[in-house]
Amino acid sequence: MPKMAGVADCTVGRRMYGPGCYGSEPIFVTREPYNAAAEEDDGYLLSYVYNENIQESRFLVMDAKSPTLEIVAAVKLPRRVPHGFHSIFVKESDLQKL
Repeated sequence: MPKMAGVADCTVGRRMYGPGCYGSEPIFVTREPYNAAAEEDDGYLLSYVYNENIQESRFLVMDAKSPTLEIVAAVKLPRRVPHGFHSIFVKESDLQKL
């Protein structure tokens, strides 16, 4: 068993959505998919957030490099996105293969 002195906090960033708001599982999307020299956190976190207080779902785009996960875009959705909804990011080139 490995030995360790102290406590390690692995939290990289945190975003609180507010009272009555619940986020989905976030997904990371790189900013420059074809740039091998890009930093590993240079991209966006995408998530759905449901606000129970106003019965509204939003699609959020957050800056993954920001310690507070700054929201760079928020899109109000026409329908509720259920809790536990999973997401996936697919490049257009992958869709063309279908």
